[in-house]
Amino acid sequence: MKSRTLIHLMLVNNKVNETISTALKPYGVSLQQFNVLRILRGQGNTPANLTTLNERMVSKMSNTTRLVDKLLIKGFVDRSVCEENRRKIEITITEKGLKVLSDMDIVMQKTESDLVEELTEQDLQTLNSLLDKF
Repeated sequence: MKSRTLIHLMLVNNKVNETISTALKPYGVSLQQFNVLRILRGQGNTPANLTTLNERMVSKMSNTTRLVDKLLIKGFVDRSVCEENRRKIEITITEKGLKVLSDMDIVMQKTESDLVEELTEQDLQTLNSLLDKF
């Protein structure tokens, strides 16, 4: 039973990742890049650094620098040297990044709804309660 449960979790994880990746494809953004943009938007006017981004990522990874570089090329983020600490790099989301993220939010809301359409509100509460035990 334990193996079956874990296999189910892996299959669900794969389906969620594939579905979300497909939804984000028209924007040329990966799931991880989308996550970085959401973190930066959540920062408001406060810049983030690579450590902050890495700590807040849904999936922890060491290639945060590469993710930021790709977003920089697309014009979705800005990167600058901190004036108080010249060794620290500050990252902010641009207006273009905010706009595309706003467009992605609409698509993501529909995608998320579609993924859980077979679950009732009670099902979702129970599932979240069970997943919180991990």
